[in-house]
Amino acid sequence: MVSKCANPECPASFRYLHVGKLFRVETEAGLDRRRALGQNETTKKPLRRIEFYWLCENCANKMTLTFDRGTGVAVKPYAYVHASA
Repeated sequence: MVSKCANPECPASFRYLHVGKLFRVETEAGLDRRRALGQNETTKKPLRRIEFYWLCENCANKMTLTFDRGTGVAVKPYAYVHASA
């Protein structure tokens, strides 16, 4: 459940969908999750996990979210995202 801005330095609380920007991030669940659900580890179809993140209106004007399998979701300024693309 989304409760606050994904920017760790921002105290804004989530209240409305039309304010700010909502992100849907789809990841693959690891082997630990598959074992916990009692599923075969050799199944070819990966388990998918969907998470939602929200940036308040102020942060969404300056930042976006990026995803990396190694580090997960991170808040990055637009200048950083454009420079690394």
